[in-house]
Amino acid sequence: MSDARIGLVGLAVMGANLALNIAEKGFPVAVHNRTTARIDDFVANAGPLAEKLVPCHTPEALVASLSKPRAIILMVKAGAAVDAVIAQLKPLLDPGDMIIDAGNANFHDTRRREVDLRQAGLSFIGMGVSGGEEGARHGPSIMVGGLSESYGVIRDIVEAIAAKYQGDPCAAHLGTDGAGHFVKMVHNGIEYADMQMIAEVYGILRDGSARSAKEIGALFENWNKGPLKSYLVEITAEVLATPDPETGKPIVDMIVDRAGQKGTGRWTVIEALGLGQSASTIEAAVGARSWSAGKEVRLAGQSLFSGIETTQATVPDLSDTDLRDALLAAKIIAYAQGFALLSAASEEFNWSLDMGRIAEIWREGCIIRSAMLDDMAAAARAGLPHGQLIFAPDFAEKLVATTGALRRVVAHAALKGLPAPAFSAALAYFDTMRRARGTTDLIQAQRDFFGAHGFERTDGGSDHHGPWAGTD
Repeated sequence: MSDARIGLVGLAVMGANLALNIAEKGFPVAVHNRTTARIDDFVANAGPLAEKLVPCHTPEALVASLSKPRAIILMVKAGAAVDAVIAQLKPLLDPGDMIIDAGNANFHDTRRREVDLRQAGLSFIGMGVSGGEEGARHGPSIMVGGLSESYGVIRDIVEAIAAKYQGDPCAAHLGTDGAGHFVKMVHNGIEYADMQMIAEVYGILRDGSARSAKEIGALFENWNKGPLKSYLVEITAEVLATPDPETGKPIVDMIVDRAGQKGTGRWTVIEALGLGQSASTIEAAVGARSWSAGKEVRLAGQSLFSGIETTQATVPDLSDTDLRDALLAAKIIAYAQGFALLSAASEEFNWSLDMGRIAEIWREGCIIRSAMLDDMAAAARAGLPHGQLIFAPDFAEKLVATTGALRRVVAHAALKGLPAPAFSAALAYFDTMRRARGTTDLIQAQRDFFGAHGFERTDGGSDHHGPWAGTD
């Protein structure tokens, strides 16, 4: 075989599927893995695609197998493992060669690595890849950060392996250094919120209306034919309709209610706070997963507070349409918070992120792909009023039509004692954004009272102090 066009390190599920995707698109790919037995097993099970794979049992063999300028994708665990592989490869590469981190890296690490490798004459790309195992194999959404000329070297490969929306590759160069990984992080934050909101609908129907998993699944299946059409709604319907092979019960009823997380949701919240943005729906979702980890604590809480009864007679009835509309409203708000965070980061890090293009590359391949993203792309291209998706005419109209349902769902859940943290956060954000005069006037007065921080007056001027100045 001739020299491989690209290399890949890390043959766990995502890496193996991405390598097969590259090979299937006709590009010879050299593969390496720390556990070398995995390399041979992978190639042996690749079928006809094996002829496009170059097994390399050492980093030296990997580098030697590549055509120049060399490009090597890393699909290894984020953090120290990435730095370790870079340290192995760096002395083996020549100026102009490229390392591409396609894992879920923290964008701060990506920025650091880009500077380090650029100073050594090497290129570094941080490439967010979304779509899970299936996406990696058949077409993910790909978010690229790095120098545009570096991306030019691999653009044909990236666009070939990416998902397609009406023929348009769901891949784009978004900005320098950590831009791609930041956008992927926000994607994952929105994913957290979306999943939590769906789970809250499920909880309200299961615990508040005694609906079966099968009945709830049928409802989600129906919703997936309308404005809520999305990958997460689609798979929710399928999950809830699936029986457990061992017991015959719905499989969701046999799963422990303790959710895992890999950190990208927490990163999103941390970065939002640092940039002075609200990611309250994402924060609620991260918090809910954290609370879920304390199963024993929640069991103790149930025992301690089981005597508290809600007043059933005062609980407003909910229709399925209310739940559908509430989910639509809350999802719009979660996306809006994500786009506002992207806009703030773009300004802070000088990335010039194209919000319309980001929405476009999320239309297929990624976990949060949704029918709404086409409209979001159009809204971004038209210009978001005050930088807010919720102010765009189409989405403002949708919120006017659906936030009444969101309010009823939050009230219903609160009166029935059912947790709905993401719905509640979405409603609080919406109510804050639609009120010209808030309550931080009092907070400013308090700050001035105990710390002489000063305040602005409504009739003009800043750095004023109240008559309490000097009060102990």
